[in-house]
Order: sequence, then C-alpha cells, then structure tokens
Amino acid sequence: MSISFQPDPIYLEIFKNLYQFIAEQMGITLQNTASSVNIKERLDFSCAVFDQQGLLVANAPHIPVHLGSMSESVKTLLKDQGNNLKFGNVYISNNPYNGGTHLPDITVITPVFLTPDHPKPIFYLASRGHQVDIGGITPGSMPPHSKSITEEGILFDNCLLVESGMFKEEAIRNILNNNAYPARNPNQNIADFKAQIAANETGVKELHRMIAQYGLDTVQNYMGFVQDNAEECVRKAINLLTDGEFTYILDQGVKIKVKVTIDRKNRFATIDFTGTSPQTNNNFNAPKAVTQAAILYVFRTLVKDNIPLNEGCLKPLELIIPKGCFLNPTYPAAVVAGNVETSQAIVDALYGALGILAASQGTMNNFTFGNEKYQYYETICGGSGAGPNFEGTDAVHTHMTNSRLTDPEVLESRFPVILESFTIRPDSGGQGLHKGGNGVIRRLRFLEPMTAAILSSHRIIPPFGLEGGEPGKVGKNYVIRKEGTTEDLGSTAIIEMNPGDIFVIETPGGGGHGT
Repeated sequence: MSISFQPDPIYLEIFKNLYQFIAEQMGITLQNTASSVNIKERLDFSCAVFDQQGLLVANAPHIPVHLGSMSESVKTLLKDQGNNLKFGNVYISNNPYNGGTHLPDITVITPVFLTPDHPKPIFYLASRGHQVDIGGITPGSMPPHSKSITEEGILFDNCLLVESGMFKEEAIRNILNNNAYPARNPNQNIADFKAQIAANETGVKELHRMIAQYGLDTVQNYMGFVQDNAEECVRKAINLLTDGEFTYILDQGVKIKVKVTIDRKNRFATIDFTGTSPQTNNNFNAPKAVTQAAILYVFRTLVKDNIPLNEGCLKPLELIIPKGCFLNPTYPAAVVAGNVETSQAIVDALYGALGILAASQGTMNNFTFGNEKYQYYETICGGSGAGPNFEGTDAVHTHMTNSRLTDPEVLESRFPVILESFTIRPDSGGQGLHKGGNGVIRRLRFLEPMTAAILSSHRIIPPFGLEGGEPGKVGKNYVIRKEGTTEDLGSTAIIEMNPGDIFVIETPGGGGHGT
C-alpha cells in the first residue's frame, strides 16, 4: 500500500494510535506472563516503541517516570554496542548512570530487524518492569538509608539477556547470585525477565504486521511525523505560559530551585535548575534521566490534544541541570528514592513555578517488607493538588506513579499479612477556594517476623498550596506493637515487625488553591 510521505491528518491519527496500540499489546503480554505480584497485579511496568535513533515514538499509558527516561537507556545501548547489535539478541539494563531510574527497574531492550540478515535495526522495543527484589541491603531493594548504589542491588549495564535467540539463563543467574548483596528470589527475577522478552516479541510481531500492510518507508516516516506533531502541540502550550521560578524544600533539607523562562517568539522554554542542592549522602539523588522524565511529563500534561508522550515533546525545551547537583548526580551516589520521591518533587516544583497547580501528596509512600522467603513492594495513594478551577482528588496515585495497589485477597494469599483497614484520611487536603485531595490511612498487620521499610516524603514539610490555598497535611508513619505501644517513624525508616504488630501509613493530602 502506498501513501504520500506528506503527513496526512487522517493517517497521522491512524499511525499515532497504531504505535500506541503496539505498546499496549506489549503491556498485556507482560501482565499475563509475569510472575511477581508487583508486575502482574500492581502493573508496575511500562512498554514503548522507539525509532532507529532510539527516540521515543509512542507508549502505552503506563508509568510516567519509566516512559520519560527509557529512551536514554535505548540510546545508551546504541552508543555502547553500535555495530554489534544482531538479530536474535536482547539486552538488559538498569544502570541509573546510563539512562536507568533505579536498580529495581529493569529494562529489556529488543532491536527490531527487517530481516535476519538486515545489517542494522529499524526500530527498538523496550519494556521496563520493577523487580520486587534485585538484591541490596534490605528485602525489596528499596533501602531507606543506602548511601551508595552498591547497597541498592545488582547493576546490569547493557548485558546480553538473549543471544542468537537463546536465553542466557546460567549467565544471568550467576550475576543475580554472585554479588555483595545478591537477589533473594532469582527464580522470580528470571520468570519476569522472560515475561519482558515475550512482551517485546509481541511488539516485534505487531511492527512487522504494520510494515507488511503499509511499507517500511511509510511506517518510519510517520514515526517522525508523530514526533513532529507532539513538538508542535507542546510549542502551542508553551505560548500560553509565563516566566516563573520556585524553590521546593524536601524533608531532608535539600532544595530544588527551578526557573522557567518562556521565549514566546520562538515558542521555546528554558528550564534551569541552577541553585539546586548538590548531590546528597542519602538516596534522594535523581538520575538525570529521571529529572528529564519529570519535565517531559509536566509539559505533556499541558497539551490538551490526545498525543502519545514522545521525544518530540522535549524539542522545544532547553534543560539546564548542573552536573553534580542531586538532580544529576555522579556515580556511585545512591538513587533509589530519586526515582520515586524526588521525581514527584520535581513535578510539583515545575507546576509551582508555572503557577498551574498546588502540590500533590508529593510522595509515592514506598512500603517494602520481607525476609529471605518473601519480598513485597507497594506505593500508596494520597491527595492530589487543587487547581484554579477544580478540586484535588482523594486517594489517587499522583504524577510520576501510575501503578495500583494489590487486591487484598491476592496480598493476603501470597504474603503472611492482614490488611486491617484502608480508608480515606479525612480533612488531610489543604483548604481553599478549591480544596486539595485527601490522603489515606493504610494499616497492615504482620503474621510472621519481617523486616519492613518505609521510604517517603512530606512527613515534615507539608505539600504547598497556591494563590492563598492552604497546604495539605503531612503524612505519618508508625508501628502499633501487639502489646499496644506505638513507635513513631520518620520519613525513612527500617523496623523489625513481629507477629501481631501493625504498620500504619497515613499519606499526605494535596494543597488547596485560592482563598
């Protein structure tokens, strides 16, 4: 079938949806074939399609912090492997200093060839899944107090996962087992890696089906047109913005300083993080790819048109992220919270600078527990921020996370815990002309001895309101022992749980807007 290589509006819409459909089909395969609760039930994964240069073309509506950063992983593979990329090979990576987010997020990348003897890949497909444990000093690989990347788990850096169609299980198991802090459940890791390979293979088949119908030139040209369309949509949105700046202070005392400058003539924006605190000795450092993902997310949300999040959204933006600040740290800084916590702070700081939206709960409330037999991880919803003409939302996953909570029946059948209660936290949203959303209260009772950990934010500094709106309430973490005593915990904590003990997490509310 032949189509003119000028972007036809009808075909632009068709291809935009076709690319997104491929990513969605990959996600369905991954969910259906995964082993872990975290991927199968919580849907903590993302799938996307990339062009010949490794630029993001389209994605399914999965996890924003994954989607905005995955292209950096693909581009790093191209840079590292170059002409060594071969038909039948699949690669695995989680290096936060090579396009990754944090070590539990494992990216599986499949180069797509037109034919087995074609010299270069024509596309790339990638799936990123959060492994419930990839080693590290605490079960669940989300240690609250890690100080270096080595304490957070096992690092893969563009390793061969499949070579000439053969899964390299022995080599991968050796990496998982032979580490200073080895993986606690290699069988589950292996099963989920295979599910990601299968997800990518689903995408390969769908891409080849598209090529058979429309021809390679048309498919590749419309990849460019879809990105160009996204760029134009973001330029239109930029034209409505005004300059602004904002300083956002985290519970640890470090600050994000951001200045947004709008060039209305060229419909261009500069986002400058000069003045942001240097990298820290804790794990709230956010890899540059995570910072970029947060910026990409914010500017995508300003576009009213239905476009896929892709590389075109970044073209009208100049990013100034000083190297060595905690939004662009250097190896071997710990980063496990940067992906889940600092990414949320970057989003709220940008919305604050643009004067668009009061702060959300500003945290993912990362809760892990486990021992050598069990490992579990979840993020917990809270309140979203109010805007100039809308209320915040109660009990919702905000901004950079888009996962869900495990069904109680699944949670209690797979792990020795009881969900005592899960309720909305009344009056936790900030007051204002438009009220911020309420957080939640989650109480989990343990039936066996476990190590539990919480990695959270806004337990000291409340989520800000805008235009006279009040801040949301700070969150709380505490343990109620079986005998009735209460132990208060900070924003980040590790604690030993005994049978009958209850871990309670009260999540923050969103900020209010207007007086």
